[in-house]
Amino acid sequence: MNTISQKAIKVWRLSGFLYSLIGIAFAIGLTALTIFMDWPNWIIGVYWLLAILDSIFLAVILPSLRWKWWRYEVREGEIDIQKGIFVVKKTLFPMNRVQHVDTKQGPIYRKYGLSTVIISTAATIHEIPAIESHEADELRRKISSLASVGEDDV
Repeated sequence: MNTISQKAIKVWRLSGFLYSLIGIAFAIGLTALTIFMDWPNWIIGVYWLLAILDSIFLAVILPSLRWKWWRYEVREGEIDIQKGIFVVKKTLFPMNRVQHVDTKQGPIYRKYGLSTVIISTAATIHEIPAIESHEADELRRKISSLASVGEDDV
């Protein structure tokens, strides 16, 4: 099974930090509300403890775990994707079910030279995140080629 780029850890840490800013803003608002409403001061400590724990989890712990458990493999007749931290989900779908393949690259992924490969089937959409951009283009072409060969055989 193939792993996604190790740069994903940096990208997910940056994203986790940005998401944790929401919790920090919430803690700032609740701190002001606590002072204004004259609530007990220990409540401020609880807000900030939760905000700090959330930041540590989203920006430090979760990215490494996500990278460790993300795997994919593209074979001639099927695509195998494994993801999940607490609940590991393994998806295996035949190549002849693939309808089209795209790549996606947001601003953070672009900065790190990464892309997401999006594989559409009749039932759902599957994503393989954080692949080096040149590898994502090759993977997109490979899946597209294998999917059209599979359709000709049917």
